Amino acid sequence: MKTLKFRLATVAWSVIYLLLLLTLLTPLKIITVFLLIVPGAVLFSSLHFKGFLIHVIPALLILALLDVYSLLPALYFLIPSMLMGRVYKKGGSSFQALMTGMGVILAELLVVLLIATYSFGFDLSQYLRDQAAITGNIMQEILSANPMLSGTNWTADDTQRLGTMLIGKVPYVLIVTSFLLAVITHALVRPALSSLDVPVRKMKPAREWRLPRALIWYYLLAIVIGWIADSSDSSWIQMVSISMLPLIHACFIIQTIGFIYFWTHSRKMSPVIALLLSLVVLVFQPLRIIGIIDLAFPLREAITRSKK
Repeated sequence: MKTLKFRLATVAWSVIYLLLLLTLLTPLKIITVFLLIVPGAVLFSSLHFKGFLIHVIPALLILALLDVYSLLPALYFLIPSMLMGRVYKKGGSSFQALMTGMGVILAELLVVLLIATYSFGFDLSQYLRDQAAITGNIMQEILSANPMLSGTNWTADDTQRLGTMLIGKVPYVLIVTSFLLAVITHALVRPALSSLDVPVRKMKPAREWRLPRALIWYYLLAIVIGWIADSSDSSWIQMVSISMLPLIHACFIIQTIGFIYFWTHSRKMSPVIALLLSLVVLVFQPLRIIGIIDLAFPLREAITRSKK
């Protein structure tokens, strides 16, 4: 009976996956793309690889028969499904699954941008400047048409500042989008796997948050790429440069918050103090240097030894 229930549940998830894929042919895709990773992650986590393919391939073939071009976004979202599912299957932590999903999605976004840049000649920086110029022209028309604002002008410098601001916001949009997709996926996959009796580890307490020490090397790599980007005309390299550092800085902030919770816990302080200090770190981001030091040196071990 239990086996039959499990099989019916996995079939139901494959049907859900097909229905979500079919929404790629409709305007609903604006909403459903945020759910498209979920079925694949559930199926990959709960089935062996052959069973996963048996459930997924028919849905992909049906989509390809209806619109072969929609197969590309389907495969795009299938990759993070498999990698997040692999973390769940191997008993990885929820935090590891989130970071894996976010990192893979962000990497895919950058790869898509690379393909668009070098295969189709798309220049994102120039596109955003063009949009800023269009916005500037509209603003100037609005200002000129309103007698009360006749003394106000939209200048070329305003347009340039707007374009620079839009370009500067791209990394944050990419990071937030990747994070949002990973969070939504994890929030839905965890209870789904629990209903299938697939164990999923809970999120570690904040005091146990520790990122890989290799992040220091990624940070140095990002700095080197930044130097290369400064002397390069490639918009893709520039975009990679301005995307990597904010992401790594966010990781250092997470490490810093983990250290704060560890320190306050070791001193038997109230969790409220840890929360308030974490908010300070989020507001005053240069404090991420604490996370860098915590990664590079055994600070937590030193604190533990000093207590003994």
